Amino acid sequence: MCGFAGYSATGLAPEMGQVLLRAMTESIAHRGPDASGVWAGPGVGLGHRRLSIVGLEDGQQPMGLDDLVLAYNGEIFNFVELRAELEAKGRKFRTGSDTEVILHLYRELGTAALDKLNGDFAFALWDGGRKRLFLARDRVGVRPLFYTERPDGFYFASEIKALLEVPGVEAELDPFALDEIFTLWAPLAPRSGFKGIAELPPGHFMLVENGHCRIERYWDFDFPDLADGYDSRSEAVLAEDVLALLDDATRIRMRADVPVGAYLSGGLDSSITAALATRHTPHRLATFSVGFESAEHDETAYQALMAEALGTDHVAVTCRNADIASVFPQVIAHTERPIVRTAPAPLFLLSGLVRDNAIKVVLTGEGADEVFAGYDLFKEDKVRRFAARQPGSARRPLLFKRLYPYLPNLQNQSADYLTAFFGVTPDLLSDPLASHRPRFRSTSAAKLFFSGDLRSTLAGYDAAAALADTLPARFARWHPQHQAQYLESRFLLPGYILSSQGDRMAMAHGVEGRFPFLDHRLMALAARLPPRLTLKGLVEKHILRQATRHLLPESIGSRTKQPYRAPDSQVFAASAEASYVGEVLAPDAIAETGLFNPQAVSRLVAKAGVTGVEGFRDNTAYVGILSTQLWHRTFARSRRTATIAAE
Repeated sequence: MCGFAGYSATGLAPEMGQVLLRAMTESIAHRGPDASGVWAGPGVGLGHRRLSIVGLEDGQQPMGLDDLVLAYNGEIFNFVELRAELEAKGRKFRTGSDTEVILHLYRELGTAALDKLNGDFAFALWDGGRKRLFLARDRVGVRPLFYTERPDGFYFASEIKALLEVPGVEAELDPFALDEIFTLWAPLAPRSGFKGIAELPPGHFMLVENGHCRIERYWDFDFPDLADGYDSRSEAVLAEDVLALLDDATRIRMRADVPVGAYLSGGLDSSITAALATRHTPHRLATFSVGFESAEHDETAYQALMAEALGTDHVAVTCRNADIASVFPQVIAHTERPIVRTAPAPLFLLSGLVRDNAIKVVLTGEGADEVFAGYDLFKEDKVRRFAARQPGSARRPLLFKRLYPYLPNLQNQSADYLTAFFGVTPDLLSDPLASHRPRFRSTSAAKLFFSGDLRSTLAGYDAAAALADTLPARFARWHPQHQAQYLESRFLLPGYILSSQGDRMAMAHGVEGRFPFLDHRLMALAARLPPRLTLKGLVEKHILRQATRHLLPESIGSRTKQPYRAPDSQVFAASAEASYVGEVLAPDAIAETGLFNPQAVSRLVAKAGVTGVEGFRDNTAYVGILSTQLWHRTFARSRRTATIAAE
């Protein structure tokens, strides 16, 4: 796990290129605190910051092989098997790192090497013989890769802050990306949040040669056509296959020359991951968890229960409201984009705890909800469709109360209210985004706070429609549950879960997260399962529970999904740690960015008072506006101030 940066700029001499590369990689030193390196040739250069995990003594980068040079971020989990295959073909290795495997595999297969890799990665490979750059990102989008095209050349990096070291690259917020964040929770790749800076989408590669860039998709999530192509084997046999693949995915993700730990959230997914991890370590597994002073969000009792059951060396941190407020500006500096929830902040604190305990690698349960239909959203969509088939029913909408027992206000509502709130309308059954419309509608209500100028800029733009335009033709042939899983996995997972809550928070402290549930072999098996085996009635992840029930205490294995959440506006409203809030939400500061209505924001701040606002819309708006203002202060304003000082 590391960070890298580079360029293809014919007018940049190697000496000046090295200076630039050192500045770019220094800005992302948190991703690789163990070592650094740069390589520059005529018109091309690669820089690297290393987090040493595999091949501790000989894995330095950029790494060369004849006329190939590679800078790489991530891990290839099947590198042992690939190396054996390559050695059988006569390839000679001089290091023990997985980095060298990529070089040899590319020499054998070219860009088709990507199909052989089982890993979380982003890399840039200079092919001196062909005079081309080959850049690629892993299938699901665990590791980041950003780039910008300028008249003087092409520049790329693991994080945007490295690109801001390139002379002439400005930090300006993309208003359409902001609209997408305030609707979809994340920009739609290739949008990054910054004007003029793009993100290579997951499952894509790019070739840069002869002054041109070409992007191709090499992988995508896929499902069988409706009622055709599902795996017809018995539930018992399929459960055995699920467990076998998940166990192997965990086994190869334990490969490291440093200790590997695991997160324990108290839920099903991380508990399964930790239980399997104990099979593949010769030592007691180190586990880590975060709790909350808010009882509504805390799962400490379940975390402690699972740690005791597994006999792990468990370390926990209690996240106070003041802690979230204190680190939130740092969180935005690492997300590099506005966010609408505070949930990344506790994970930022958790990764700091991991690093303080001398652990560099942790396994997590991320991805299980997308792969095995675990989110409430999937159950909600099922109930909405059930109710839509009998729109006059007064009983069917009451099922919504069963989905959200942790939302007390919802329990007091009538069937008519629930029908309207959850959007049970006649056109629901034909809407490709039906499963996600309630979330989009609730989130986008926060756009009422946009300024008049921003509204004019965005006139006619529909973020949800832009999302729909990206859907493949085969999408219409899938089961509705699979459609919902595709939307969640293809967009929110890489755009928010694996980035703002995942890679950026962990790598802020030089910690690598690994995700067994996102092994592409397991995802392929799960995609072929009949939907009734993943979401059975209103029981989520049914087959996963069946496959792993012997691994967990019954109280963990039978738990209903409790989504990971953190307190939102209340953490800022009366915290001495949040003195910056008054500055960035002041009317003159709001007017300076020009993105929000100062009067409307002032009313929201007053409404928050000392206890925070109530309701999803106002909390989303509060956090979204605050994070946008912090983004502006961290990137746009600080850059402008630095430029003025330099002059």
